[in-house]
Formats: sequence, C-alpha cells, structure tokens
Amino acid sequence: MSGHSKWSSIKHKKAVKDARRGKLFTKLIREITVSARMGGGDLNGNPRLRTAVLVARGNSMPNDNIERAIKKGTGDLEGTTYEDVVYEGYGPGGVAVLVTTLTDNRNRTVAEMRRLFTKHGGSLGENGCVAWMFQKRGVIVVPKDGVSEEQLMEVALEAGAEDITDAAERRVRHLESPG
Repeated sequence: MSGHSKWSSIKHKKAVKDARRGKLFTKLIREITVSARMGGGDLNGNPRLRTAVLVARGNSMPNDNIERAIKKGTGDLEGTTYEDVVYEGYGPGGVAVLVTTLTDNRNRTVAEMRRLFTKHGGSLGENGCVAWMFQKRGVIVVPKDGVSEEQLMEVALEAGAEDITDAAERRVRHLESPG
C-alpha cells in the first residue's frame, strides 16, 4: 500500500459524484426558473412549478436553491433568463419532428439544432411547417385504490380523456412484445 492513501481515492470518487449532482441541480434549477416565469411563483397555482419543486426535493436539492430559483423566475432576483423554444423540421425519410428546448441563448441553440438535423439526414424547417400535425397531450396517473375501473372511466370520459390504460397491463404487454 505504499504511496496510496484512502483519502486520495475518496477524493476522486467524491469529485465525480459531486459533478453529477451539480449537473442535475443545474437542470432542475432551469426548470424551476422557467416554470416560475411562465406561471408565477405560487406552488398551488402553478402545477408545472409544483412538479419541478417535488422532483428537486426528491433529488435532495437544498430549499435555499429552490427558493432562489423561484425568485429568479418571478423577477425578484437578477440572473440568466431561460426560455422555451420550439423548433420544427424533417428527419430522415421526411418524418416530421417537433423539438421543445430550454435555452438561454437562441442563436447558439438554433445552430446546434440545425447541426443535429443535418448530421442525421434531416433539415430544420420554418415555424409552422410541421406543428399543425401535432396535438399536445397529457398523461394523468391515478392510483387504483378504492376506485373501480368503470367509475374511473366515466369520470375521465366526462373530463375529455381520449384513452385509459392500466399501467401494469401496459408494462406486461411491453415486456412480452417481440420488438
């Protein structure tokens, strides 16, 4: 063991772990900031912000960081401004592609998107060239405890749902499928 120290090994492992955690925190802070900017800083009135905060807390982000990100989003603190930008284009074989990004620099992001489309045999299109083909959808997960499938289906259809699936059955079908 000559020339080796336990702290040296721990230090390198800790540095890698801290770098991963920092990268994750940066992504979470961006999402919290954009959510607060779009819908306000109230967790009860902004479901996107509430979800982002729950994910951040689930990943052990300190409350100070969360509060600071919300304040940046609402404009109480100065900082980098992030925005959602949607790019449209065509992939290989003429497949329509709609990409939603989160960026602090539109020029850099559009150049990167153009490079990625070109590299993979596609092309970046103009605004509105493929968006008309897509519809926004949402997924709502409801626990089955104490509710029959008929009651759930009735409520969902009245609310405008298009489809109801049992997640457990879908997972089994996915595992059994040949492809």
